[in-house]
Amino acid sequence: MITPMRKLTFLVYHKEYEEFLEQIRQLGVVHVAEKQRGEMDESLREHLRKRTLYRNLSQAMFARAGKKPDENGTDASPEDAGEAGDEIADGYERRLADIQGYEQQLATVEKELAQMEVWGDFDWSVLSRLKEAGWQLNFYACSEREYKEEWTERYNALAISEASGHRHFVTITPQRPDLGIEPLRLPSESLSELSARKVATERSLLDAIAEMEVFCKANYRALERASQLLEGEIDLLRVRLNSERMVEGAVLLMEGWIPEDCERPARELLERSGVYYEIRKATREDAAPIKLKNNAFVRMYEVLTKMYGMPDYAEFDPTPLVAPFFTLFFGFCVADAGYGVVLILLGLFMKWKLSKSMAGLLNLVITLGVATTIMGTILGTCFGVNLFDVNMPEWLKPFMVGGKINVGESSYDKQMLLALAIGVVHISIAMTVKALGETVRFGFKNSLSAWGWMLLVVGFVVTGTLSFLEVIPSDASKWVFIVIGGVAAIGIYLLNNLRRNILLNVGAGLWDTYNMVTGLMGDVLSYIRLYALGLAGAMLGGVFNQLGGMVYGDGGVLGWVFCGLILILGHSLNIAMSCLSAFVHPVRLTFVEYFKNSGYDGRGEAYKPFKEVDEVAS
Repeated sequence: MITPMRKLTFLVYHKEYEEFLEQIRQLGVVHVAEKQRGEMDESLREHLRKRTLYRNLSQAMFARAGKKPDENGTDASPEDAGEAGDEIADGYERRLADIQGYEQQLATVEKELAQMEVWGDFDWSVLSRLKEAGWQLNFYACSEREYKEEWTERYNALAISEASGHRHFVTITPQRPDLGIEPLRLPSESLSELSARKVATERSLLDAIAEMEVFCKANYRALERASQLLEGEIDLLRVRLNSERMVEGAVLLMEGWIPEDCERPARELLERSGVYYEIRKATREDAAPIKLKNNAFVRMYEVLTKMYGMPDYAEFDPTPLVAPFFTLFFGFCVADAGYGVVLILLGLFMKWKLSKSMAGLLNLVITLGVATTIMGTILGTCFGVNLFDVNMPEWLKPFMVGGKINVGESSYDKQMLLALAIGVVHISIAMTVKALGETVRFGFKNSLSAWGWMLLVVGFVVTGTLSFLEVIPSDASKWVFIVIGGVAAIGIYLLNNLRRNILLNVGAGLWDTYNMVTGLMGDVLSYIRLYALGLAGAMLGGVFNQLGGMVYGDGGVLGWVFCGLILILGHSLNIAMSCLSAFVHPVRLTFVEYFKNSGYDGRGEAYKPFKEVDEVAS
């Protein structure tokens, strides 16, 4: 659910402004309303630039620290954290420049080595003495077709190497000969000297990388602290920018929001401060920030809502309905009781090993594991084994769904029909939520079209189900269909907009009918993916079981070993792929099919109170 909010408006005398801001910051519950207009302040722009620098630098330092920063690394006091962050950034840039310099040197020496390897190792001082004696030694390279044999006699040409249709050779003449090709410019060092320089450069590069790793491990936490303090400064600057000066700057107007349960401490602070203030209940027309408040189970799924977008203050929090259906979808997609047990054990083990900050995520893993175990049992699969082919307890068989169902002359897989039935229920709930939401936001008279579609779809689904189960006779169901269709048609075609001409309403209703029919058909069919993914995972698990059995055969101990490897690696791969699919596709069913049919926009602003840095860090 969405926490009810209170709107704060207060006037502050300019001389008391900074002290009042600090009090608000220490209180840590006020979300300051955004009122900034035009160009942002230069100071804020510089802080935002530095924040981007710190974020990029943190990622780079974390990677260079081997993802294991020193928890006891250097830290800085709040007063020195800003300077410490700049010093860390400068130190990182210097060390990075050294590493890049050595890498460039190494690339250069490797290129020179490649040039010299074809000529072998020789002493350049010998060539200098030859030049002093009046002879020039020139180095050439050309194709075999370009080389002329007469150069051997005429210019004392001597072949050094021949490979891949190319010839490397030297000439020894008093003056540089005119061969029609330019002589090569070789490095001024011998092959052995270049090899020694390469080794020295590689050693320097490794030393620089090691020094960078030590630096990043020791200073990562300090940079993290500086980044957190910078966030606090950015919040402070934004609050200042969102304060409106009145009475020639003598008084500043501020607006903000607080959760309903924080009203008492906020009132006490404002009473002590002596500023003029007003507190009123937020209305659905207000752009109030959103703070979600749910029970422990639903809270695990708030991350999905935040991925799409927070609800508007006038909307319903979709998380209480997202939570059970996402859990059901995940279990249906994996659909293997054995894999569910693995997820439960993995979640419990990681919860024991990792820090408490990961408890929420690991509780979600355990919950999804329980759902997978239940759905795997219902759908009859455990580690790729078909449970319908083994002796299951009699009390469990009525809860298992398998085989086919005959409808007329056709037969359909019960699990596929179950997936479609879940989709119909999910969309029906979405349309009900849309009708209720539009009624709350715009009033009943302005939501008659939504109620008409909800009555038509949900009414037909309920009536058809009762008729199929023979709860109501078929003759009676026909009249129920007619009544529901007639009442729904009034809202869809005649009263969809009370301020519009009735003929326009009919035209708009017909267009909505086309979109609704084609859309609903595609939406319902999308839920077949639940059945398809579960079936694919079960089949792949069965294939690994067959491969393991084939390898085992009569292979004795070695057969057991290879059989175990195939089963462990195969099922591990299948669990990973199944879990990935079981996350992606239920998210799609939620974000597309459910949110579209429920009219959910997700354009709200998350509640972010103006806090002390220590509270932000925690």
